[in-house]
Amino acid sequence: MLGDILRRLTAEPDATPMSREDSRLALAALMVRLARQDEHYSESERQVIERVIRSRYGVDAAAARALREEAETLEAEASDTVRFTRLIKEAVPYEEREGVIEALWRVALTDGIQAEEHGLMRLVAALCGVSDVDSGLARQRAKQDLRKPDGLPGSPGEEG
Repeated sequence: MLGDILRRLTAEPDATPMSREDSRLALAALMVRLARQDEHYSESERQVIERVIRSRYGVDAAAARALREEAETLEAEASDTVRFTRLIKEAVPYEEREGVIEALWRVALTDGIQAEEHGLMRLVAALCGVSDVDSGLARQRAKQDLRKPDGLPGSPGEEG
């Protein structure tokens, strides 16, 4: 699966729809890229990534850890953030992309947002077709959810 998505990241855009697994991996890789943006990839960021994966996709802790680890490999091998966002934009309906941006804000806010992370968030939101206003609202929701004891959003099983 990793080889397939790496090929898609390096190939020219095509009309082949992305699989659900590929879109999940692309989002997880974006979360990892965002967490690594400030050159400090902490255990708390790893935990938030896994919590987001569990919540969004309704998987157990072992599956979330495995997806995060696979995403770490993919993120290290793929140099282009634009292609990650293109894959997500192709696979995730517009109305669900705000949830993608909210998931990314959770990671960015975990250890206090740095300028590098903020810049990447603005880029990713724009490339995903999410407005600054909607990204700001997603950031506010992420802040509120991070204050909850479990740090999770309200609805498990969302796609994207």
